[in-house]
Amino acid sequence: MRILIGLAVVLLALAGLTGWRAARNEARAEDTHPPLGHLLSIGGQQVHASVQGTGPDLVLIHGSSGNLRDFTFRLAGQLCTRYRVIAFDRPGLGYSDAVAAGVGSLEAQADTLMMAAAQLGADRPIVLGHSLGGAVALAWAVYHPDRLSALVTVSGVSHPWPGGLGAYYTVLSSWPGRHVVIPLMTAFVSEDRIAAEIDAVFAPAPPPEGYIDHFGPRLSLRRDAMRANALQRRGLYDWVAALVPRYPAIEVPTEILHAADDPTVGHDIHSVALAEAVPGARLTTLPGASHMLHHTDPEAVIPPSTAPPPAPDCADPAPGPYWIQQQEPERPRCQTCPSTVRSATSTRTKPRRTCTRQSSKARRTPCSTRPTPISCA
Repeated sequence: MRILIGLAVVLLALAGLTGWRAARNEARAEDTHPPLGHLLSIGGQQVHASVQGTGPDLVLIHGSSGNLRDFTFRLAGQLCTRYRVIAFDRPGLGYSDAVAAGVGSLEAQADTLMMAAAQLGADRPIVLGHSLGGAVALAWAVYHPDRLSALVTVSGVSHPWPGGLGAYYTVLSSWPGRHVVIPLMTAFVSEDRIAAEIDAVFAPAPPPEGYIDHFGPRLSLRRDAMRANALQRRGLYDWVAALVPRYPAIEVPTEILHAADDPTVGHDIHSVALAEAVPGARLTTLPGASHMLHHTDPEAVIPPSTAPPPAPDCADPAPGPYWIQQQEPERPRCQTCPSTVRSATSTRTKPRRTCTRQSSKARRTPCSTRPTPISCA
C-alpha cells in the first residue's frame, strides 16, 4: 500500500510539474511571438491573417506544424511588391481556432479560409499551399472552384502515400498521445531538439539565418496546436483520397513545384500524379531534396521582378502602429471598417471611421487612427 501511495504521489507531482512547465512554455511562446495582423471572426471561429502589399490577391497556406510566420519571414515580403499577400494560420494552428474540436478536414479548412479571404475582400484570389497546405489549396479548388483564380502547390500533398500514418502520428493522435505524450513534449522538448527537427525539414540546405527566431516553433508545440495537428494528420490520408477523383474537374491555371528528391512529400507520388490529373497543370521539378522550396529555392516560387527586398509599403507587419506609404495627390479618404474585422492588438469591434492623409511628398507616416495593417482597405 505504501508503495502504491508513493507512486501516486510521484505521478501527481510529475503531472503538476508537466502542466506548469507546459503552461509556462506556451505563455512564453505567445509573449515572444504574438499575432502579426488581423484576428477575424468566421462563424465564431477565430482566424489569424497577415495582409501585406497591393495588387492581385494571393493567399498563402502553410503546412503541417506551421504558422503564417513561415511565409512572413521572407516570401510574403518579396511577393507583396506586386501582390496583395494574405497569409493565414490554418485552423488549429498559430492563432487560428480549430474546427470541430480539432478534427479539421481539408474541406472544413478550405471553407474557413475561403470565407476569411472573402471577409478581407479577396473573392477570387490566387491560392498557394505548401506541403499539407497544398492539400488545403487543392480542397479549395475542388470544393469552391469559382472562388479562386489560380492554384499553386509547393511540395504539396495531393495523393495517398505508401506507409500510412506512421508510428509518430499514430501515437500522438491517440488518446494517450494527446493527453499524456503531447503535454510532456510541450513541457520538456529542448531547444536543441527543436533546431534538429527544423534542420531535418530543410535538409540538405540549412535553415536561413534568423528563421527559427522569426518562426517561433514553440507556437507549434503548444498543446492545443499539437493535438489539432495530430488529428489533421490522422485524417489526411482519407481526405486526400476523396479529392483525387475530382482533380480532373479543376479548371483554373495550376502550377506545381516540387524537389525531385523531397524525402517528406514524395515528388512522383504527389506532384507527378497531380500534374497528370489536372488538365493543363504545369509541373516544375527542381533538383535536390529540400522540402522548403520557398526558402531554399525562392527564385522558383517568386517571379524575378518580385525577388528584390520588400518595398517599404509592405514590410513585415508587427503589432502596433501600421506604417503606410503615402502618395500625392489625393484628397483624404475615409472608410468604415466592418465590425467582423478586428485588430490583433485591440478588442474594438464596433465600426469605426479611418482616414488616410495624403501629403505632397511620399513618406512613411504612422496612421494613428488604425492600429493594424489593411484591415479593410
